[in-house]
Amino acid sequence: MRKKSLVVLLAVLMVLSVAIAGCGGQQTQDQSAKPAETKKDVVIRYNLGAQPETIDPALNSAVDGATVILHTFEGLVNLDEHQQPVPGVAEKWDVSDDGLVWTFHLRDNAKWTDGQPVTAKDFDYAWKRALNPDTASEYAYQLYYIKNGEDYNTGKNGVTADDLGIKVIDDHTIEVTLAAPTPYILQIFAFPTLFPVRQDTVEANGDKWAQSPDTYIGNGAFKVTEMAYQDHITMVKNDNYWNKDAIKPDKLIFTEVVDESTMLASYENGEMDVIDSMPNADIERLKNDPNSGFVLGANLGTYYVDFNNQKAPFNNPLVRKAFSLAIDRKSLVENVTKAGQIPADAFVGPGFPDADPTKEFHDVQGAFYDGSKANVEEAKKALADAGYPDGKGFPKVTYLYNEGQGHQDIAQALQEMWKQNLGVQVELSSQEWQVFQETRRRGEYDIARDGWLGDYTDPMTMLDLFISNSGNNNLQYKSKEYDALISKAKSTNNEADRMQAMHDAQQLLLGTDWACAPLYFYTDPYCVKPGLKGMIADPLGFKRFHYAYWENQ
Repeated sequence: MRKKSLVVLLAVLMVLSVAIAGCGGQQTQDQSAKPAETKKDVVIRYNLGAQPETIDPALNSAVDGATVILHTFEGLVNLDEHQQPVPGVAEKWDVSDDGLVWTFHLRDNAKWTDGQPVTAKDFDYAWKRALNPDTASEYAYQLYYIKNGEDYNTGKNGVTADDLGIKVIDDHTIEVTLAAPTPYILQIFAFPTLFPVRQDTVEANGDKWAQSPDTYIGNGAFKVTEMAYQDHITMVKNDNYWNKDAIKPDKLIFTEVVDESTMLASYENGEMDVIDSMPNADIERLKNDPNSGFVLGANLGTYYVDFNNQKAPFNNPLVRKAFSLAIDRKSLVENVTKAGQIPADAFVGPGFPDADPTKEFHDVQGAFYDGSKANVEEAKKALADAGYPDGKGFPKVTYLYNEGQGHQDIAQALQEMWKQNLGVQVELSSQEWQVFQETRRRGEYDIARDGWLGDYTDPMTMLDLFISNSGNNNLQYKSKEYDALISKAKSTNNEADRMQAMHDAQQLLLGTDWACAPLYFYTDPYCVKPGLKGMIADPLGFKRFHYAYWENQ
C-alpha cells in the first residue's frame, strides 16, 4: 500500500461502560455524600499527514486513507497485533478440503453505525463494486483470488458479476470460491478493499458518499463525526459496534498537517499525541532524548524510484539501469534519511518468508546490485550503450515527488548523484499529495518518487504490484512474461514452485528490465507521548488505536 508521510487517551481501567462512582452510603450530620465522578473522555490525537485522496474502501490505495478505513469499517476477518487472522464480522468460517471454497458465518450482532444489520449482501455488493471496471478500483486485483474475478474486472471471456465465485447463502452466510488455493487468503479478507459498504448510501450519493459524516456509514469501531478539509477527521466510538465494550478510546482526532517541522512542533507543544514523520535533522536528537517518545519501528516495504517504462528515454532498459546503478544508497540513508533505513539491493526486502519458513525470501534470492555504493563504472557504460556517452545528448527530464521535506531532501540527493555520476541534469518538481497521486497514476512523468508497504506478509504483496493491469503499477511496466510468472505463483499448490516463480519474476523486473530503482527498505520512525499504551504500530504501516489508553487516566 502506498506509504504517506492519535493515539488514544484511554482509561487505564477496561472501560466496560461503568463510570467511576464516588462514595455512596447514607449521609450523616458530619459527612455529606460525595458527588458521582464522571468519566473523562479518552481522546487521542494522531497526525495522519496529508488529507487522504479518498476514504472509500474500493478506491483507496494509500496508508493514510486505509488508516481511517480500518477504524471505521471492518471486514470478515481482522488481524491481531501479530498480523494473525482473528474473527471480525465473521465469527467463524469453514474451508473445503481442496482449499477453494470458504464459507463465512457472520455474527448476528454486527451493525452499521445507524443500527442497521450488516449482512452477507453488503459484502457481495462491495466486492462486485470493487471488481466492476466502471469503479476503476486500483486494488481490484486483490479480488482476483475470487473465481472469475480477473476476467470480470478486465472484461474477458464474457464473464459477468453473476459468474463470480461469490454466493450469498442467507443474511449471515456467504460462500466464496477461489480461483486457486491461496495460503494467505485470510489476510486478503482482512484487507480494506474487501470491507463491506452500504449499497443504499453509496448509490444515493454517488462519489460523494465518503465525503460527509452524514453519509459515511461504516461498520467499524468508530464513526466519523467531523471532516474538516485539509485540517482533521474526528471519530467517536460507535455505540452500535458489536465489540464496543472492548474499544478503549472515546474519540480519535486525525489531524492533517503535512509539514514535518510543524507536526514535530505541535507534538512537542502537546497538540498531537502521535506523529510518524519528523524532519531528518531532528531524528538524532529525538533518539537521544528519553522523554521524546521516539520509537524506531519496523515496516515491510520499499521506497523506490519510478521510471516511466513507456516514455522516452526511460523506455530503454539501459537508461533505467544507468540511473539505478548511479545511486549511492548507503550515503542516502546515512546522510539524508537518517532513520535506520536499510539500503535496498532488491525490491522485496527482509521480513517475508520463503518456501522454507526459516529462511527469508530476500536472503534466498540474493542481491541484484551492491546497495552499499554506487557502481559508477557500470552506470556510465549502460548510459553510453544507450547512446548517451557521459550524458551527452541526454534529454531534459524531471523527477517528480510529493510535498514534504523528507522527499525533497531525497530528490536533491538523487539529482546530485545523477549529475556527478552520469553527467545528466535532472530537474525537480513537487506536487500536493492528491494531485501527485493522480499525475503519477496517469503516467504523466519521467521519473517519480514512490513507496510501497506490504498489504500482507507474503512476497506476493510486493510483486503483483507490477502486473500489467494492476491499478498500482505506476511504472507503466508491461511484460507478458512477468504477468505469466505472477499468474503461475498464484495458481500452484506447491510452495517451492510458488516461491520460485516469484524469484523469477523479481529477476526479470530488476535483473533484466531494471523497471524501477529501489532505494531503501522502510523503517517506521514515530513519536508517541509517554503514557499512551496499547497502540498497535504494525509492520504494514498502520497505527491502530482500538485498544489504546492513557495509563494514568
